[in-house]
Amino acid sequence: MRKIFRHLLVIAGAALTFATGPAYADYPDKIVRLIVPYPPGGTSDVLARIIAQRMGELLHKTVMVENKAGGSGIIGVQAVATAAPDGYTLLLANSGTHGVNSALMKSLPYDPVKDFTPITLIGSPPNVLMANPSVTAKNFTDFAAAAHAKPGTLNVGTTSLGGSPHMSGELLKLQQKLDITLVPYKGAGPMLMDLIAGNIQYGLDNLPSSIGYIRAGSVRAIAVTTAKRWPGLPDVPTLAESGVPGFDVSGWFGLFAPAGTPAPIIDKIYATVRQVLQEPEVIKRFYDAGAAPGGNSPDAFKAQVAAEVDKWQKLVASTGMKIE
Repeated sequence: MRKIFRHLLVIAGAALTFATGPAYADYPDKIVRLIVPYPPGGTSDVLARIIAQRMGELLHKTVMVENKAGGSGIIGVQAVATAAPDGYTLLLANSGTHGVNSALMKSLPYDPVKDFTPITLIGSPPNVLMANPSVTAKNFTDFAAAAHAKPGTLNVGTTSLGGSPHMSGELLKLQQKLDITLVPYKGAGPMLMDLIAGNIQYGLDNLPSSIGYIRAGSVRAIAVTTAKRWPGLPDVPTLAESGVPGFDVSGWFGLFAPAGTPAPIIDKIYATVRQVLQEPEVIKRFYDAGAAPGGNSPDAFKAQVAAEVDKWQKLVASTGMKIE
């Protein structure tokens, strides 16, 4: 039924394109909804709110961020997959919803490639391994030693099942043979609150949602997951230089529309977002928040998403990785 509905929407979109053509110059003439499939406070939410206000100013219409959380991002993503392809419902998705989920979940209610039109990469942040300040571990060597000394006793919170932080933890467990318990949350906000309260000892998160707490000393950063240190936290080492050779995982966050959205609308949204991401103030806000701004073309982003899906499917198949 969903596929039939999607097919009818695509036909309707194509018919509208044929019938109206230049009328797309009036887009948008009402509020644009930007769906974030996670709770407030996470990286998707942080980046969405940085770009939404400026998008609205340039488009002369409100771009409203709407959090629609649940099911490892599936609920919000599915809502956009079945929305009318008219440019008024957009999605800020990530490597979890459009890469990892397809590799780990046998039946998704959406196809990450066929059900969406990629618009552009919004930002790429590192992930960061953190500890509650009361924990004695000051670095990854201490963390690994504690895990080996007391197998199964270390709890590491992650920001959603199958997301980039969670997969960083799965890879770390696999490569370092660590017997730790990964605890997936519905989003970064709830996980960080439990980490700060001491309900969990460690956490893995995308940097933008946690960098403020790191700088405030509410949590202690142990290592970042990228090959190079993050400029905004120069004293925090990488996992690669902390005894995990070659470890290099980062998240990505991108903008999508439902499949069948007319090309003139996609082009207008892309041109607007690209302009936003090139503005010096926005670039500074992104780096201050812990993410490198994107802005690649729809075709380049489409290829990136397809490669991401293929990468995770091959990795899961080769390692036998499973999520309980």
